Amino acid sequence: MFATKFLDPTNDIAFKKIFGVEKNKAILIDFLNDVLHRDGKNLIEDVKLLKNHLMPEISVYKSSIIDVLCTDQNGVRYVVEMQVARNGGFEKRAQYYAAKVYIDQIDKGGEYSNLKEVIFLAITEYVMFPDKPDYLSEHVTLDKKTGEHDLKDFSYTFIELPKFTKELSELETGIERWCYFFKHASIPEDVNKMLEHTKDLVIENAYHALEAHNWTKNELMYYNEIAKKKMDIAARESYVKNEARAEARAEALAEGKAEGRAEGKAEGIEEGARLARIEMAKTLLKFGFDNQQILNMTGLSKEELASLQQD
Repeated sequence: MFATKFLDPTNDIAFKKIFGVEKNKAILIDFLNDVLHRDGKNLIEDVKLLKNHLMPEISVYKSSIIDVLCTDQNGVRYVVEMQVARNGGFEKRAQYYAAKVYIDQIDKGGEYSNLKEVIFLAITEYVMFPDKPDYLSEHVTLDKKTGEHDLKDFSYTFIELPKFTKELSELETGIERWCYFFKHASIPEDVNKMLEHTKDLVIENAYHALEAHNWTKNELMYYNEIAKKKMDIAARESYVKNEARAEARAEALAEGKAEGRAEGKAEGIEEGARLARIEMAKTLLKFGFDNQQILNMTGLSKEELASLQQD
């Protein structure tokens, strides 16, 4: 159906291109209704995008921006975040953002009774809550003794993409289609299969927002900066994990001998670096870089790159 290059929707700039611009409000409304299980009288019918006055509008540093801030026809406010890098303080930041948006509703001398609900919604590319099996978790304030939901002005919804493993044929709900979209949108063959399977016009419009030829040079520059930062983070994480595994393996094999540990650590460092280069090459292939560029940037051999392209 499409023979174009689609960008990665988890990239901050791409995420804002889909959900944070006026012309795509219908996409944002559909997304919120699906994720928050809205229907009937609770349906979100319209939203107004609010200027992000908490932080700079554009930044390559994820810790300094809110991706999308909006309010619906009833005055309820929504903070929508795409979180790529693992951040130990993200749950704290979620509560800070929600609180800041809440208190910013009221002017000096205003009435507390006019304060409206704030809903924080985040999609993460890593596992936030390892003890929770479900990819979707919803958090509210309850009375410890009775379980009653008296304090209703704050709620938090988290989607952990690594936990979402459904195949295309298994998709049943709107939220499942969105999760599949976030995980597969930059893979051309999956785009075609998805659109043929769902016949969903809103999802199709979201894909169109990711078409690289519709982007300005500045937008693509920011996109590439963030993509490179994402690759660097993935490479570092891969290196650290493999170094730790190699050191543990060396200690077990060498039975405490210093030379065995050193040899194992060196092996782990080398293996971690190799895996990081492979992961970077996979990402560069997905983004359409040519072979020579990939070889120059990763240091892989032609044989290693050819092997990746055959997988």
